[in-house]
This record gives sequence, C-alpha cells and structure tokens, in this order.
Amino acid sequence: MTLFRLTPIALALCALSAHADDTAAAPEAAAPDQTAEIPKVEVIGSHFKAARVELAPKVGTTIYSLDTHMFDKLAQGDAAQFNDVLQRLPGVSADSKGSGSLHIRGDHSNMQYRINGVQLPEGISGFGQSFDTRLVDQLDFMTGALPAQYGIRTAGVIEIQTKEGGLTPGGRVGVLLGSRDHVEPSGEVFGSVGKFNYYLSASYLKNAIGIENPQPTRNALHDDTRQGKGFGSLSYFVDDETRVGVLFSSYRGRFEIPNNPGQTPAYSYVGGSKASDALDDRQREQNQFIILSLQKTLGDRGYQLSVFNQSSELHYTPDLMGDLIYTGVASDALRQSHASGVQFDGNLKLSAAHILRAGFAWTRQTTESRNLVSVFPTDADGVQTSTTPRQIVDNNGMMGKQYSLYVQDEWHPLPDLTVNYGLRLDKVAAYVHEQQLSPRVNLSYQLDPETALHAGYSRYFTPPKQEIAAQAKASLYAGTSNAAEITAADPVRAERTHYYDVGLSRQISKALNVSIDAYYKDIRNLLDAGQFGQALILTPFNYAKAHAQGIELALLYTEKNWGGFLNLATQKAVATQINSGQNLFGQDELDQIARQYIHVDHDQTYTASAGGHYHIGAHQFSGDVVYGSGLRMTPDGAVPNSGHLPGYTVFNVNYTHTWKTALGKLEARLALLNAFDRVYLLRDGSGVGVGAPQHGQRRTLYAGLNLSF
Repeated sequence: MTLFRLTPIALALCALSAHADDTAAAPEAAAPDQTAEIPKVEVIGSHFKAARVELAPKVGTTIYSLDTHMFDKLAQGDAAQFNDVLQRLPGVSADSKGSGSLHIRGDHSNMQYRINGVQLPEGISGFGQSFDTRLVDQLDFMTGALPAQYGIRTAGVIEIQTKEGGLTPGGRVGVLLGSRDHVEPSGEVFGSVGKFNYYLSASYLKNAIGIENPQPTRNALHDDTRQGKGFGSLSYFVDDETRVGVLFSSYRGRFEIPNNPGQTPAYSYVGGSKASDALDDRQREQNQFIILSLQKTLGDRGYQLSVFNQSSELHYTPDLMGDLIYTGVASDALRQSHASGVQFDGNLKLSAAHILRAGFAWTRQTTESRNLVSVFPTDADGVQTSTTPRQIVDNNGMMGKQYSLYVQDEWHPLPDLTVNYGLRLDKVAAYVHEQQLSPRVNLSYQLDPETALHAGYSRYFTPPKQEIAAQAKASLYAGTSNAAEITAADPVRAERTHYYDVGLSRQISKALNVSIDAYYKDIRNLLDAGQFGQALILTPFNYAKAHAQGIELALLYTEKNWGGFLNLATQKAVATQINSGQNLFGQDELDQIARQYIHVDHDQTYTASAGGHYHIGAHQFSGDVVYGSGLRMTPDGAVPNSGHLPGYTVFNVNYTHTWKTALGKLEARLALLNAFDRVYLLRDGSGVGVGAPQHGQRRTLYAGLNLSF
C-alpha cells in the first residue's frame, strides 16, 4: 500500500491491525497528566527518532510499514528472517538462498538496507542474514519510483528503525525449538542511565535445514547450519538538540551444502570414487559493521552525519574428490570485502511550501577474490586425458570508490498536493568506471479524505556489486575440464533504468483499506546474476535491453480483535542479448537470447499472499498462505527460460498464549509451517545461471517460550 503525506500509513498486513488500533487510540490514551513530569529521556529519544524520519522523504513511493505487532503473528515470531517477512508483501517473489532469496518487481535482489537512516555498505551475499528481526522497532519497505535520496540499490529499500532503551530497564530471553534439530536461544536487554541509552541483542541458531533441499524428501542430506548474531544500539543525548549514537553488529554462519544422491560420475579420479550422497562441501560466512552517528536538530534545520566500517567474508570449501568426479571442477573460493565511508543527510525548511533536503555519501571498498581451482586435463574435444587433477590459481583484487550526491525539494503548491523533485549524481570507480545524473520527481494528491493518488518517475543507476564483479580468467582453463566454450567476454556494466509508477489508495470504510499500484521499467544493461560453477557464489552479467511491468493489489481489513489481508500481484520481466560475461554461456544459448526477448530466470507471473488473526484475552490465533505461480525453467531443447515450474500454495498456522508471572510476561508459541506438507520446487536446476534443484521447506513444527521482564 502507499504512503501519502496527508493520510495515515497504509499498513500492509492484517497482523498489524492490533497496532493500527493502538495507533488510532494513541492521542487520547497517551494524553499525559498535566501535573505529571514526563520522563525527559523518553521525550528526547522520540524527538530524535522523529527528526531522523523527517530527513528521509517518502512522497509518492509505495511503502509498507511493519512493526513488532506484525512479527508476532508470524509462525516463528520475531525469530523469522526479513525474507520471510517480506514474502508476505505484493510484488515479492521467493527464491532459494543460493539464487538471491527474494526478487522484487522483476529485479534480481538489488535491495539496500538502511538502519536508523544510514545506508549499510554492501557485504558479500551468502545464505544467512546479518541481523535479527527481533532488533526492529519499525520496518518500512519502499519500492517504486524513489526520491533522489535513495540510490544504487533501488528495487527495494528496507528502512529499519531499531529498538532503543527506555527509562525503565528490561529485556527478554527466549528459545525456539523445532523440527530438524532447530534450536534458537536469544536474548535482549535495554534501558538507560542518565542520558545514556542502550539496546543489546544476541542469538544463536542451529538446525538441519540451512539451505534448500535438492531432493523432495522431508530431510536433506548434509544440511546442518550454525549461525550466531549480535547487535547493539547505544545513544548519548548531549543536549536536547544533539545525539551521538553507535550501532554495531556481528554475524557468523557455517553451512553444509546439501547432497543430491544418485548422481552419475562424469570423470574418473586417480584416488577412487565417492557416492554423491557422501560429499562434504561447506560454506563459511561472516559480516561485521560499526556505525558512528552525530544527529543535530536546529529549529527548522536538521542533519545526521555518519561514518561506518564493514567487513565481510565468504569461504566455500569443496569436497575435492567428489566435486571433481561429478563436475570436473573443485574450487576452493574465498571472497573478502572491507568497506568504510561517510554519509550526510540534512534538511532545511525554507518556507511553509518548501522543504529542502540534500546529502552525500562516499565509500571506499577493497575486495579480494582467491580461487584455488582443481581440474582435469582434457584434449581438444573436451575428453579427459588424465585422472590426476591439476591446480590453477585464479586470484584478483580491487580497491574501488563510490560517490553519491543528491538535492531535492519537497514542494506543497496546494494544500492537498505534494511534489518532491530532485537530482542525484552517482559515480563508481571499480571494475566499472561509470557515472549518471538521475532526475527524480514524485507527487501525491489527496483526492478526498478517503482517497489518495501518487505517481512518480525515477532514473536509476545500478553498478554491479564490487564483491562479486570479478570475472574468472577464462584463458587459464584452456585444455581443462573447466574450459569455456567462449573465451572472450565483455566486462560487466552498470544498469540504467527509466522507472514509472502510479498508484491509488482508498479507505473504503473504517476497517477496510484498498490500494492498487502499477509500474513500468525500461532498462539498459540489465544486471542479473547466476551460479556458473560448483561453488554457490553468484556471478553478474548483463542483458543489453530489458523491460518489466506489473500491477499490485493490496487489501487490509482490521477490527478490534481480528483482521485479514490479501495481496495480489502480476508481473513480467523480459530481456535480450547478453552483452557481458559471455564466457559463462554456450554459443547456442547466446545466439537464442540475441534473437528474441526471453523471460529472466527470476520472473514469476503471479504471486499472492493472504492471512488473518484473531485474539481473545491471552489467546491469539493466526495463519497465512503464500502462493507463487512458479519461477522460470528451460524445457529440453526449448528457448532459455521459456517454461515455468508448477505453482505452489503454502499454509502456515500459529497459536500464542501469554501469562503474567512474578518474573514478567511469559509467552508460549506453537506453530506449523507448510501445514499440509506441500512438496514444491523453487528451482529445478535449469534456466539461465541456475544451479542445482532446490525444494521449498517441508512441514515444520515450532514451539517456543519468551519471558519479557
């Protein structure tokens, strides 16, 4: 649904209905006793949070606002990952972890995370997610034609306002247990000491469903994962107008790569053989960041200045014998990234009709790619000539810089009309050296008290992610089992897009809100990414021309004790002529794609989600359903991506009960994911840049306890 300046936030899910009721009642319920003293630390904290939101306009965008009330309705509660939350929104297609996890409006990932107003530098993508949903106080998910403040990654913006300590110290401890050895303890503490405010959280996860199963069985072979996460938010209020803050996060994850039994060896190995269900491929990931911020409000002016540092690493270790026998390649692949930079955002109210905003960002990123690749020698026809492998070192690195500058004006020419227009300049100097000046214009118009219209145009510039942009040196593999059919390739390019968006929101009644949104994208050098080797690391490439279009419908119904939601979306994304990374493909495939437009591999024609909840006293019942018409696949001998997998429908149910105890509020949770145990494919192993088959999660039972004190 859509956010407009003169209307309330259009909440995206029925799970928020309880929160919507609370919000509506807030002016009366929160009216303070005129003789009582309001805790100063609470007032100052709210003041700075409101000022931080004011720095980032959302005029004319499509926005879904979610908070802790919504997370509580999910089967795993706030232990659910962001991707599980976002799958319930229109225009979002689920995918496997190895293929990007989520796709928004026909884009391959291309999301940015902003935490308390600061855009996080990009880390290396892996199977895990860096921080927990439980640290979120409010999450705004924005898409469409974005204002000039948002750039580089523009398919979707995940704007997170974290929890912060209050006047009264407290916390929560809990554990979530589930099928397939799922154990997830977690804890949070928060509070304040004078003008110092703190929030800290930590969690640990182990289970046997780290990555999607290549088989339709209930339990995957060799799929254990271990993940640890920590997060902290510290603030000090120097005075009523100055805040200094520190955010820090650490994530470490270990994954086993699931085995696909029954495979036939393609090569012979001097040391013997190994069954495909006994392989031992693994992946290790880590990501850390720290952000220091100074926030200042000066009457009708305000700004936030932040410096940040991030480091991330991904290491894939192969089963040497097994990978060589079945694929002819065993790649020990290490990716490392270190980024630091500065970001500034400021606003100035020029008059009652104009609010000026401007800012800049600078990032310096160093990436390193180390690959020790074992292969077999082959003859000119690709036939193996020796059972003894040879090793090839394929290393490279890059120090890149990225610059961004924007200015925009929020103009109110009429009481019911808001126009936000601006310019953005982005420049990147890394594996690509490109830049673009991007105009943006958005408007929202209140047609009547119940109806609002928005429209926008944005020019986008999306460079390839530096941490995955390094291309393998094809010439190194001539005469081996990893030889490319095509040895020459053009370098990857930045994507450039004209984006148009229009939408309408209508409050049908006090309980029912309906919104519809349509978009069209005209794209040059469309960025896509695929798995082109045994290692589950994505490699980017470009299509010369592409376009995407779609329509989204969202309905939200809320009553005091119950509510429901329905989201529907249809979209189409097609592209033609691969013009970078040609050595990743065969010549026949390149020729077919050059002759016609094809669907991109992550194109899914229809998606839908629906759900409801009912609460009475200490009892709460909730459930939801997610539908997808199937991602693309390539039938034998057909045009690439010309088919699609069968559609699927997944039902989830949840029950929670709360008690008041001497120690605090105790919550018990019982949930069932994929309640009808539907067997469905996310990927079948075919399609452009698609690796192994990957099935959706089978029926999973969860039980949990949380104590808030």
